[in-house]
Formats: sequence, structure tokens, C-alpha cells
Amino acid sequence: MIGLLRGRLAEKRPNQVILDVSGVGYLVQVPLSTFAALGELHAEVTLLIHTHVREDALALYGFVSSREKHFFEMLLSASGVGPSLALKILSGMSVDELVPAIRGSDLARLTRIPGVGRKTAERVLMEMKDRLDALNEAKVSGAMPMTPQSTEGEAWTALVALGYKPAEVTAMLKPLAGSGGSTEDLIRRALQGAVRPQ
Repeated sequence: MIGLLRGRLAEKRPNQVILDVSGVGYLVQVPLSTFAALGELHAEVTLLIHTHVREDALALYGFVSSREKHFFEMLLSASGVGPSLALKILSGMSVDELVPAIRGSDLARLTRIPGVGRKTAERVLMEMKDRLDALNEAKVSGAMPMTPQSTEGEAWTALVALGYKPAEVTAMLKPLAGSGGSTEDLIRRALQGAVRPQ
């Protein structure tokens, strides 16, 4: 799984870039915010990558910030939202605009994004509001590591997205605090012996 690419910007379009990494050109889909943050052609850039694997395709989605990548992955966890739609949402609104729109259930704002219909917007608002509330509640109660970009924070968020309650996730991760390893390793170890939520 590709998690990060660092290389020379060989080609740049509003929705995709080609990154030359040691002579190999990677085609990476990007939201408009990432496109705007990238330098000129041939500049050295680093992108955080979400690798999306399907039966018939492998696609790379790139972001300049971990917050944007994290939000993209949260959008993917909403039913009916695939990577293309998640990218359209992040291209239509920045994370700083999207979070208050979701918290305020601003349906009109979301449906102004091209490709986002009323039913999809309602579903995104409902599911994402629950996730944002769970994250906020966990931060306030101290149940979640205070640095969401840390390995523990990313593992915590992923486990909550899988359906575990914040308090359960905290209990699962507490014995593993400071044990090192990647986010995936931490999730795997936390899930060993855990009962799948109903």
C-alpha cells in the first residue's frame, strides 16, 4: 500500500498530477485545495496518499495535509460515497468550510457542489455529523489521543469508523500506547481478541 510519495511534479492539472519518483510517473488524483497548494512544474513535492484498490483498478489520491486525507477517508466511510465523490466534495469545499456545514446540517451548501445530489447530501450530513460528534466527544472526555494525526489517533479514528464505541476503542488501544509500529499494526493488534460490534 502506498502511503506517501515524494518526487518531482512532472504534470499538473486541477484534478490530477503526475509525480516523477525516481523515474516512475505516478498519476495521482487531487482535490483543488491540494492542486492550489502545489508549487510550479518540476518542483519537489510530497503528497500523503490514499491507495484505493478495486477489482479492476488501483487509484492514488493525494493530499498535502494529513487533515485533508483524514477527512477524505472519513467521507469514504459514509454509505454511497466513493473516492470520486469524496474528492468532488473536498474540491467544492475546504475542510474548514465543510466541518461547520456538516455540524450545522447545511444541506443547501452541500448540494451546491457539482455531483452532490440531495439524497447523497442528506446521507453525508447524517453519517458525518455522527462521526464528528463522536470525535469531538472523545476529545473533550480525553478518550481519544489529543493528536489525531498521531499513529494512536489515526488508529482510534479508524476503529470508531468501523463501528466501535469511543470508550471501547480507548480501552482497546490503552495497553498498546507507546508500543510503536504503523497505524495498521496498531489496529491489527487492537482487534486481536476484540468482538465485532453488532
